[in-house]
Amino acid sequence: MSVTIKDFFFHEPPKVEDCNVRSIAPLYTSGPVAVTKDGSKIVTCVEEHALLTDVATGLEICRFSGDTESITSLCLSPSGKYLLVFTSSLSLRIFEVPTSDSPLAKPVQPIRVVARAHEAPVHVCKADPTSTYLASGAADGVVKVWDIARGYVTHVFKGHGGVISALAFDYHQDPSSVTLQRKIQLITGSVDTRIRIFELTDSAARGTGTQKPVAVLEGHVSVPRGLDVSENGKWLISGGRDSVVLVWDLSSLQQAKTKGAKGKSKVLTPTLAKTVPILERVEAVGLLRSDEDLTGSSSASDKLRFYTGGENGVVKIWDAREGTLLFTMGSEHNKISDEQETQRQIVDIIYLPATSSIISVHADQNIMFHSLSTHALTRQMIGFNDEIVDARFLSTTTQRDSHLALATNSSLIRVYSVTEFDARLLEGHTEIVLCVDTGASGTVLASGSKDRSARIWAPLKSGADGGWGYGCVAVCEGHAESVGAIALSRQAGASDESAASHLSFLFTGSQDRTIKMWDVAELPVAYEDGMEPTKCKSLSTLKAHEKDINALDVSPNDRLLVSGSQDRTANVYEIDYVAGAAGRAARGGLRLVGTCKGHKRGVWAVKFGRVERVLATGSGDKTVKLWSLDDFTCLKTFEGHTNSVLRVDFLTMGMQLVSSGSDGLVKLWNIKDEECVTTMDNHRDKVWALTVSYDEQTVVSAAADSMVTFWKDCTEEQEEEKEKKRTDLILKRQDFLNYLELNDYRRAIQLALSMGQPGRLYNLFKDIRASAAESSTSSASLTGNSSVDEVIRTLAGSDLAKLLRYVRDWNAVAKTCTIAQGVLFATVKLRSADDVMQAFGDEMHEAALVEGKADIKDTGGTRLKETVDALIPYTERHLARMERLVQESYMVDYVLAEMDDGMFDGELEDGAMDVE
Repeated sequence: MSVTIKDFFFHEPPKVEDCNVRSIAPLYTSGPVAVTKDGSKIVTCVEEHALLTDVATGLEICRFSGDTESITSLCLSPSGKYLLVFTSSLSLRIFEVPTSDSPLAKPVQPIRVVARAHEAPVHVCKADPTSTYLASGAADGVVKVWDIARGYVTHVFKGHGGVISALAFDYHQDPSSVTLQRKIQLITGSVDTRIRIFELTDSAARGTGTQKPVAVLEGHVSVPRGLDVSENGKWLISGGRDSVVLVWDLSSLQQAKTKGAKGKSKVLTPTLAKTVPILERVEAVGLLRSDEDLTGSSSASDKLRFYTGGENGVVKIWDAREGTLLFTMGSEHNKISDEQETQRQIVDIIYLPATSSIISVHADQNIMFHSLSTHALTRQMIGFNDEIVDARFLSTTTQRDSHLALATNSSLIRVYSVTEFDARLLEGHTEIVLCVDTGASGTVLASGSKDRSARIWAPLKSGADGGWGYGCVAVCEGHAESVGAIALSRQAGASDESAASHLSFLFTGSQDRTIKMWDVAELPVAYEDGMEPTKCKSLSTLKAHEKDINALDVSPNDRLLVSGSQDRTANVYEIDYVAGAAGRAARGGLRLVGTCKGHKRGVWAVKFGRVERVLATGSGDKTVKLWSLDDFTCLKTFEGHTNSVLRVDFLTMGMQLVSSGSDGLVKLWNIKDEECVTTMDNHRDKVWALTVSYDEQTVVSAAADSMVTFWKDCTEEQEEEKEKKRTDLILKRQDFLNYLELNDYRRAIQLALSMGQPGRLYNLFKDIRASAAESSTSSASLTGNSSVDEVIRTLAGSDLAKLLRYVRDWNAVAKTCTIAQGVLFATVKLRSADDVMQAFGDEMHEAALVEGKADIKDTGGTRLKETVDALIPYTERHLARMERLVQESYMVDYVLAEMDDGMFDGELEDGAMDVE
């Protein structure tokens, strides 16, 4: 979710290389969710893929290979070893969950696939507490029990009256057994509203006929959506869409089984002990552990308590015996529309006794972590951001750029913690939020929406539980159309230090073609619970353009305002603002001082320079233009985007520009030479949002593909890495020369191979051959030096393979082929074919080990064949050339022989030959 920008220098910067350091990608789109017992990892569905994600960091650990069909149900075994996935293709895929926290590059493949596990889609599945069995319920009313490790069916239960809607295992000690052996039962719920209890015994196994349930419970009038059994097996609770939770006493069923052991007795069935009205459709229900601490104290309780979640979007904790509501986790949302109310409902709840937490999964792709001891929201994971249209960094009083605010295709504003994978949703607007902005301190956020209003948000006062968030402190209403552009004052508006973070004014631009100025000087800088938003006063309204206003920006000194519009122009205004004093109201207005004309399409982005008196604009004509604020002429034009430029900003003390466009690219420009020095590509759709950190070291881009990318300035790190490599290379070159001086050919050859410098290696063999030719003593060495022969004879496998590839390259050039043939001849004479093949195999295994890949089985035969195939044609060509030279040498011998016989001696002596 990140990108990196390099070389932000105060003078002419060198070419920049980008570094993508982090990304926030879609985490959850729909479907089932599973969490490990310790709450550290979560499994979610993104389209047809299952993802394993680290909860604390948001880092994607791996993806589980899919079959191109959507996932209908999944679960993790309690041991955390297996992930079991059912898809629309009716298949069951069993995966082993990676134990490492390091991200895996390739998708995890299933260890077992059952092609047709059911005859209908499976909508619910659950593993037993021992991680031995998996129960799956299909839409055709059939429940199957699987042996997870071996992947076969152990039991089949039929007779349900429709889709299976809930499953639960009852795994408790059998009081009728002298040895207190544990017995296991399976409890099912279906759309016929009945709950059935089955024995998982050998007689119920597949192939012994249809097994009837030991009990059928009737009490619901709608679909039961949740089932759970107490630890001692005495109590069963069920919740459904009939807005009630039923508490069943299972002890009578246990007594019936005990009496039945000695003959006939009256069959007893579980009795309905309590009906608890929930007053909302229940989508998830479960029992809390009996010793669960709900108060934060050390005392334990043996009360029977359960949780519910449903259409209201909150988690409720109940006392089952009293039927009373103990407390609620989460907040009731303001009902805006039936559709949005449906999106916020809870679709599943996961209870983690190990961490004393409740995880609620909502229909709007949000996953919330609640603490049972503090009753507070501890973490929120946003699964899908949809189309992101704007973004801004937010700061706290102690840390700059600690949070990131996103405006998406929603009425809710997303605020992420940059350091932790935690987020909050800001609720207040009734229509889609189109734009956001922050002031000088970065602690206050302003937003504009399609609901024709703007809102100002301030951070919550820190509470005892350390929670964070933002609340609405002001509302600006008055536009006749959507508010598509917003800009806050860039300097603090208060004179006293206690209110140094106060703002002065706010500008909003709308589709009604007007700009409004608002007085926000008296607004609080922190939000308290129960605070009602202040109605802001409009200081002035100006008809600014002939078409929609797309962008606004205030100059760093708060003296100028610029507006960009679809009418292809950018207007610059002088701001006249007088703060309110004792008994006097604030005054403000705008005066047009210039218009920037030259774009051929609408202006989508405007931005003042932070240092120079310049203005940058981005347009639908695919260009970025730089304008002078002295005479409003165009100074430079930057061309390179292949579609509309949507956002633009300054970097490197005004020496560079960064822009984003509809082509999905982010480009960095050097202003001096109008050159695009780097293009950052991590998006697949329009990049609507672009924001720069206060220190200009990080750029965040966000697009319509729901992807947020952080690009960080990594120039210093890359320069250090280059300098380190250069220093190491210089030292190795000096060592190479020292080894040659000492005639230590083994180390010299090995060092040249490790440096990857075939030229130095070639010169070494060439010098040795020349020295051998000049020597008067005969040598039996193959290369001209016996020490070099010994090096080739004992050279390690991977080094030998690398040497032969260099020989292949030398052999392709007539100038270097002589040395290549000499080294090749020595290798063939000194090493066996098996050694050479093994050398290529060793090289492949070493490369796989460095890359962290699984060990490969290839012995190197393929690479050896490729090398030999490249050597043979050039060797045959060199041989043919030598044969021609030998044949031509016979003519020289003939001529010399004729000359020796005195063919021309007589004529020369008589002087008969005259040379004219």
